[in-house]
Amino acid sequence: MELPVPHTAGILYPGYSAEDDYPTLERLLGGGVRLPVVHTLMREDAHRVDALLDVGSESVLADGARALLEHPVQAVIWACTSGSFVFGWQGAREQVEKLQAVTGLPTSSTSFAFVHAAARLGLRRVAVAATYPADVAERFVEFLHAADLEVVRLSSRGIVTAAEVGTLPREQVLEFAAANDDDRAEALLMPDTALHTAAWLDELEDRLGKPVLTANQVSAWEALRLAGDGTARNGVGTLFRRPPAGPAAGEPTGFPPTRRW
Repeated sequence: MELPVPHTAGILYPGYSAEDDYPTLERLLGGGVRLPVVHTLMREDAHRVDALLDVGSESVLADGARALLEHPVQAVIWACTSGSFVFGWQGAREQVEKLQAVTGLPTSSTSFAFVHAAARLGLRRVAVAATYPADVAERFVEFLHAADLEVVRLSSRGIVTAAEVGTLPREQVLEFAAANDDDRAEALLMPDTALHTAAWLDELEDRLGKPVLTANQVSAWEALRLAGDGTARNGVGTLFRRPPAGPAAGEPTGFPPTRRW
């Protein structure tokens, strides 16, 4: 009997901090899923607007994409929330378009993954617990507002480097989430791909009693959605328990769908 072809979604990841969330997600998601990671250039590790614009620049992403295409991937995601939303809504669209021109594959970014995930869960009001400095976190809120999401609470931990974010242990991540939730929010969003969360997704949701969307989680979900995976899975949060419907015919792959979910 012919073995099923696994869904393989390529991850472009800046620098080194929490990239090991992706092999963790591979293990938790089970067979039939591959998430190969290629590290993109990070000249300066800083959650600062000028540094983030360089991290997400066209030439940096194109170099990473060409390396990623050495793997047999079916979709690609730029797994850096701040390195996408910092360009603004239109700039983030253009970033995905230019990256997709290089990959020739369904392509998206973590910022749009949050929007798609919120649409999949029917969310309207969210709280945001960001590890970034306040000025960068505010730009994520502006991005969510452009997608008609209401942010009822924004919290900023003020950490400048991705390397430091990646050292936060389980209990601190759980406490940070719980301390910055809001009763008005239908879900909590934790937008930094430098933050380890993959192993604790169900714990986060149990602690808060509501869906929690984290950056590496939504990045993997979005990339697998674009790769054609439609399997519901347990153990990785509410989002993965809903089959990740693929894009409709003619829908731009990296951009917000209609509220058809």
